Amino acid sequence: MHATRDFSHFIRHLDSGLSRIDLAVEGVSCAGCMAKIERGLSAIPDVTLARVNLTDRRVALEWAGTMNPARFIDRLAELGYKAYPFETVRAEAVETAQSKFLLRCLGVAAFATMNVMMLSVPVWSGSVGDMMPEQRDFFHWLSAIIALPAAAYAGQPFFISAFRALRVRTTNMDVPISIGVITALSMSVVETIHHAEHAYFDAAIMLLTFLLFGRYLDQNMRRRTRAVAGNLAALKAETATRFVSDIEISDVPVAALLPGDVVLLRPGERCAVDGTVIDGHSEIDQSLITGETLYAPAERGTAVYAGTMNISGTLRIRVSAASEGTLLAEITRLLDHALQARSRYVMLADRASRLYAPVVHATALLTMIGWVLAGAGWHDAIVTAVAVLIITCPCALGLAIPTVQTVAAGAMFRAGVLLNSGDAIERTSVVDHNIFDKTGTLTTPDLELTNAANIPADILDLAGRLALASHHPVAAAVARGANARLPLDGVEEVAGQGVRAVVDGVEARLGRPSFCDADQIANTILASDPEMSAVALRHGDARYVFAVRQRLRPDAAAVMLALRRRGITLEILSGDRETAVRAAAASLDIADWRAGVTPADKIARIGELKSRGVRVMMVGDGLNDAPALAAAHASMSPISAAHLSQATADLVFLGKPLAPVVAAVDYSRKALRVMRQNLWLAVIYNALAVPIAISGYVTPLIAAAAMSGSSILVMLNALRARRVAGERS
Repeated sequence: MHATRDFSHFIRHLDSGLSRIDLAVEGVSCAGCMAKIERGLSAIPDVTLARVNLTDRRVALEWAGTMNPARFIDRLAELGYKAYPFETVRAEAVETAQSKFLLRCLGVAAFATMNVMMLSVPVWSGSVGDMMPEQRDFFHWLSAIIALPAAAYAGQPFFISAFRALRVRTTNMDVPISIGVITALSMSVVETIHHAEHAYFDAAIMLLTFLLFGRYLDQNMRRRTRAVAGNLAALKAETATRFVSDIEISDVPVAALLPGDVVLLRPGERCAVDGTVIDGHSEIDQSLITGETLYAPAERGTAVYAGTMNISGTLRIRVSAASEGTLLAEITRLLDHALQARSRYVMLADRASRLYAPVVHATALLTMIGWVLAGAGWHDAIVTAVAVLIITCPCALGLAIPTVQTVAAGAMFRAGVLLNSGDAIERTSVVDHNIFDKTGTLTTPDLELTNAANIPADILDLAGRLALASHHPVAAAVARGANARLPLDGVEEVAGQGVRAVVDGVEARLGRPSFCDADQIANTILASDPEMSAVALRHGDARYVFAVRQRLRPDAAAVMLALRRRGITLEILSGDRETAVRAAAASLDIADWRAGVTPADKIARIGELKSRGVRVMMVGDGLNDAPALAAAHASMSPISAAHLSQATADLVFLGKPLAPVVAAVDYSRKALRVMRQNLWLAVIYNALAVPIAISGYVTPLIAAAAMSGSSILVMLNALRARRVAGERS
């Protein structure tokens, strides 16, 4: 019987015409594993992307044409890795089981280490001369009884990984570790049988303890960072209550919802879709999107997003996007991209790690041969070679950059920043000139009613109820300013002009000043502030004009000051009117600004600055900003930006405040410093440790402590990238 494997359910078809699947891969533990998997999968014809995410041990694959994903799983099996389609629940269960297994192995190794060291100290101490050979042999045999079964159990994570690699005729970092441990244990048994003075059970079991501690610490740090994405996944509802008719509802999978469907959102439920409220009143928590922790009112016309928590009343929502089309799904993809992306420093560490296995094997072999040729016995030569194998493990180098990038990505997300490019951290850390677009970037994306206090309450209420019948952004601003909730009946929309209805037997109009015979009043208001837009109301003989405008983001001035303090010069390039740009620049104390610029003008200006050696960060939100975002040294867009701008930007920030721009600079600068420190720590360690080990001054025990200590030091240093409190202002 021939069994076929159908993975079509897990394939996503991208707009570019490519197909994509995410596979969970067991046994990925280091940069060398990542490089081997990526090279092996990229060699398959038509594969355009093979990217391993070490944080959640997942590989993302994209390919052209038709191909059965079973081919990827088979190829991974040939490379020594078990793989299956990535599913969050299954992957989390496997990760939890692996974490518990690592903890058990660590417990066994640590217990054995304490007991073996208790037996080894008298042998290694100066009292060995006073010890009878029979006592020494007895201590060695006791150590063997403890160490051998403990190593067999606790060493499984390394032995299994090494066996898989060797079975397919490749190597990874676990191969020399396994060789070193097994050789040390074997030599110790031989030494004990021959009544030798020293054995190395303590070195082997202590090496496993240090390695397991480092691996467990690394895994838990990655799980904490992955919890950021897990928190996003927890915000996603799997089902929704759809209206089948006006009076009948049905629970359906989110994937079955289509734009235009109407869903019911009860109090205490999370919204499963992006959409607009068409009926009901409530308070909602949209802190993920807006950054605002206070509950926001929800009523007819209010936009809601997947992940929004409904607090009080029942709402009916018309779906605009569901499943993978929601803003929450887009944020999740951006975060995944940030964790999968590979920076220049990561690629440097990867290349160094790939060279490790052949180099260290050759070094250990040459060391053994060299000592034999120098007249040493085979025993001493092998012991020295084992010490070289152990001390040269590049765990510190392999962890130097990915740990910092993982920690920084999580910290930046908590500050409202999502990475959209592998080298965004490096490029953002060196920017010295920020160019801002005005509309939608320095200003809030929504219009606001500015003169509501000057309008009689009954007139404001009437205007708001009329405005609910229109989809125009200016009308929406009037409705929000009036806190209108109940639309008028019988409202007629006049295309390009406004809306009208009969109220108390008298016609009421809301729209263009010319539509309401209010041009003179409107011109007076507009003359006082060129950035204003005017919408008028006429009810009988009464005429009122509402002033609407985009406001600067509430923290814009403070952010500009903070950027200057960091040595960054500021500039505004906007396609808006000169008077509007001048007013914004004056409010923010930015002397260098240009108005009425085209996308080509922005690119030309960025090119001019780059030719002078200036590293430019472009912050913009519109489709017309996308070319400039791509041309800049680094770029950033708000989450409200057009899709193309988000795709082009290196970073995306959430919410209304501009503070994430400062956070991006601070975290990037801190992360780059920590990356460099980690690389230097790894390089200095190897530069000092390897020659000493080759010279024979290091025992396997000391080598185990030194190697594990360097890895732990690198990981602990990486955790410093989480905090920039001392630099923020």
